This record gives sequence, C-alpha cells and structure tokens, in this order.
Amino acid sequence: MNHTAEVFQPLQDDDPRTVAGYRLAARLGAGGMGRVYLSHTRGGRPVAIKVVRSELADDQTFRRRFSREIKAARKVKGAYTAELIDADPDATPPWLATLYVPGPSLSDAVARSGPLPVPAVLWLMAGVAEALQAIHDAGIVHRDLKPANVLLADDGPRVIDFGISLAADSTAHTATGTTIGTAQYMAPEQASAGAITAATDVFSLGQTAAFAALGRPLYGDGPAATVLYRIVHSEPDLSGLPERLRDLFARCLAADPGERATPAEIVEWCRRELGRDAGEVTGPAVWREIAGPPVTVPPPVAATGAATAATPPAVPGPIAAHTAPWTAPQGTAPMPWRGAPAPWPGAVGPGGPFVPRPPAGPEERKRRRRRTALISAAAVVACGLVILAGSMLLDAAGRGLDRARDAAASAAASESEAAAESASGTPRPAAEGPAAADGTASSAGAGSPSSAGPSDGHLDSSVTGTATPRAHSYGPLSVDANSSISLTDGKVREDRKGDIRFDCKDVGCALESDTSVILWMPNGPGTTYEDCQFLTAHAKSRSLSLTVAAAGTEICVRHRNGDIALLVVQVKSTAVPKLGFVMADLTVWRAEKD
Repeated sequence: MNHTAEVFQPLQDDDPRTVAGYRLAARLGAGGMGRVYLSHTRGGRPVAIKVVRSELADDQTFRRRFSREIKAARKVKGAYTAELIDADPDATPPWLATLYVPGPSLSDAVARSGPLPVPAVLWLMAGVAEALQAIHDAGIVHRDLKPANVLLADDGPRVIDFGISLAADSTAHTATGTTIGTAQYMAPEQASAGAITAATDVFSLGQTAAFAALGRPLYGDGPAATVLYRIVHSEPDLSGLPERLRDLFARCLAADPGERATPAEIVEWCRRELGRDAGEVTGPAVWREIAGPPVTVPPPVAATGAATAATPPAVPGPIAAHTAPWTAPQGTAPMPWRGAPAPWPGAVGPGGPFVPRPPAGPEERKRRRRRTALISAAAVVACGLVILAGSMLLDAAGRGLDRARDAAASAAASESEAAAESASGTPRPAAEGPAAADGTASSAGAGSPSSAGPSDGHLDSSVTGTATPRAHSYGPLSVDANSSISLTDGKVREDRKGDIRFDCKDVGCALESDTSVILWMPNGPGTTYEDCQFLTAHAKSRSLSLTVAAAGTEICVRHRNGDIALLVVQVKSTAVPKLGFVMADLTVWRAEKD
C-alpha cells in the first residue's frame, strides 16, 4: 500500500478536524491504541498524530503510565526511530505527535512485493537493532515490535510506536478484554506472563526479520491461542530461512532471554555480513526498490479563518441562509451558515461583523477541559441514578442484594425504635451497625439511603461498609494443567499447589481451588472490589466451568484469608484438553491483617 490515495485516506464524519491546534489533513490508519492522522508543524513539516481511543483514555492507570512513557520517549533520538516531538497525556483524549516517515510499513511492502533479498534483511536487522539500542538506553522496552511498526524510508527502516505499549499493557483490563502485543511476534516470556526485558524486543526482532525473509510469520497463522502455544512450547523452524542467516536468527530466537544476542551484537554481525556483499546492490538503493516510488504528501490544511478573510463570500438572503449550508473546502471542518448567529471570523450579527477572540492559551484550555469534564460527569451521574434500580435488580447475584435490603429494613426499624424511645423519654443504649462480611461492625446499613451504589450499577465501599484496599495488578498470567496461580504474589507456579488451578475433564474445563471461592460475574466489564467483596461473602463454590468463558469474562475470587481477586480472561483454549490453557489478567486486593 504505497499509492498516495491509499496511504492518505480522507477524514470521515467521526474524525476530528484539529487536535491541539494541529490541523488534520488525512487519516493514516487505526490500531489498538487509537487512530493516526497526518498533520504538519507550523513550519510545514509532516507529522503523524496518534489519538488514543476513549476506552484507554478513561482508564486513569493508563493515563499515569502513558504520561511516564511519553517523558521517557522524548529522550529517544536514534537515527532509525520516528522522533516524538509533541504530546499531551492529560488531554481529552490523550494524543502524541511523531515525525512522519514517508514510506510503507514492512508488512505492506512484503504483501506487495514478497520476501526481501538477504542484503535487505541484513540492512533491516541492523537498522532496527540500532533503533532498539536507542530505545533501551532511554529505559523503554518496546513490547510490540512487529512488521507494522517498522516503516521503510528511502534511507533505511524506522521503528515507531515505542514508549506507549507499556502504558496500555499495564491496565488491569480494558473494555475489549485484550492486551497490547501481537501474538505472532511475542516472546515466550511475554506470552506466558514472565518478566519483560530488552531481550524480549530482540526475540520480536528475530520474528520480524524472519517475516521479511519468508514472507510469512515464522510461527504460522491461526488463532492467537494456537500461535502463542507454539511460541512457548516449540522450537522455531529455521529451515526455510537463507542458510547464511540461520545462526543469527537462532541467537535472536533463543528460548532463554539470557542467551539471546544483544542489539549491539546484531548490528556488528550484520555489518560483517554486509561487507561480503560489496558487489551487490545495498544501502538506499535497496529501500527504493522495496518501498517503491515516493508518495506525494498532502499539503498543510489552510486556516479556515484566513481563507474566509481572503475571499469573503456574499451574505446569503433570508431563504438561502436556512436552506443551503456553506460547503467547506475538503479537509477542513465545515463552517456554520454565514447568516446564523455564531462566532466564526467574518460572521455578521445584530451589532455588525463579529470580531474573533484570540486563541485560548494553555491555562484557558485546561479550564475548559475541567469544565467539560464536570458537566459530563454530572450528566452521567444523573442518568445512572435513574437506571440504578433496574440494574441492581438484574444482577445475577440476587442473594447478596437481598441481604442489603434486609439490612436496610433492619436499620429503618432501629431508627423507628429510637424515635419512639426518644418520644417516651426512655434512654436507649448505643446500637451497633449491621455486621460486615468480615465480622466487624459497619457504621451504616448496607441498604440505607446514604449507602446507595454508584451510577454504573456496581457497589461501592458504602454498600459493603469497608474501605477499598490497595489494588495489585499482575498479568497476563497463563495457567495450564501443569501449573497454578498464586494469589499471594500474583505469579504462575510450575506445580499444582497454587490457589487457582486449571483442570480439563471429560465434561469440560474449569478453574478450581482448595483455598478460595470462585464466582462468575455476568454483568462485566467493570467489576469492582466492592462487587467481588460483597457478592462472594456467602459464595460456596470452589470450581467454575469455563464453558461460556470468553475474552473479557470477569471472575471474582475470595481467598480464605480475606484477600479479594478479580480474574479477567484474555485467551481461553479448551478445544484440545491436553493442550488447554487460560490466560488472564489478575488484580488482588489484600485484606488488612491484624
């Protein structure tokens, strides 16, 4: 995909026209993090603007990580990276801007022209390895290196999307129930929820370069669960690769991260091999042949106000003002009808021509964002209160809610009794609140008016009568018939002695435990600590069938020591019981110990 019309797609109705003052000229694509647009700096240099999708923008954990990763990414200045030049993690939605690289992605180039020749693969590996050196030196692990994140400029490869994958992968779960990373290009430790290090990127580099040499993923295609199983449990088949490249690929794709080549060693190895190809076409000529003819980048979008001032249209008559809207040039935001009372340059109102305000400064933009957020929050709360009663009644765990209503009736009776005694003048001893699930007294009845749940239909700490402990997030964790999950440290044990086991019998697969009760939450996503704490208080089951579990399924767990946990299924593979496994994110709230 290197034709100008295919690379630069026109803006759609749901696309913004500007982002923080950057006028958008075209759409470049979309992915798991959000949409990417073409824009220009004030001096006219093309930039790529990535706007984060709303599901991630609403996650405060993501925003904090995103902010830290952006600070680190600003330090990356490698020759083979697309430099980050601007960003705002606090905006609504968050966004970042990198220099635009005029070239196709490696995935598009291979799809169009087939596998790359050996010299091009060597140039590719050397350039990407050098980019990884710069990224790692800034304290960043890419975590999602793949052909789509390697662009082929006419002077070599460029690595993009570094510094933001950790932020997205750190969230406990997302609305889509997915994690950052592409199955075909993950390292074994990444697929099995092990430690992520710089060596993880080296494994992904080996897979990316193998795709360039073979024209297909090294571990094959198919369902993500199947590919991840191959990566974790099988050796890579290097027989289809050119013989002179196999030793280097074997070093990059070693199962043990400590045995993999370093980026510096890869660069040196590739340079030595390229020295043997002095008679072959190398360098920029290779990339020009692979990338194809250069695309014509659309020019910057002219300011709407400036265009209007230069050629002011005639003011339409009364009928035209209400029947024919003014048509904006392509690539700009449509302006309101000129005869309508609205603040755009050149508008005519009762008092004469409208004089536009000066552009809002950073502080004014922040005030506007805060004001907009407050108005939106108030609207959400108002709507949520209307539907709360219906949402609570539809909750599959009705026994817990009945308990809350009983507590409300008890509290109301106590208040009536206290009022009667007060009227008769008889003193009444201090009453204790209803007992909480952990045996302590609660200061307010679970069903009292002051203990109403939040507007999203999930319970809060005023319903359960307990404060929310600090959350500890782990994952993704992969458990199979030979392993188990420990709630104590959030790790996968290589035995069956952990708190949560995976079991497949003749009738199906299930999660089982000797230490904890397990409860499926049918009303996810968005299950909270209060939901799990409240609804597992009287649960008895220590086994949960995975028959209906899918990506995004949420499961509450209560350990016998009082710890509460939430499992969010990411991948389930139960079709072949002997090879079955479940990959899930885990959040644990530790019970306060006396």
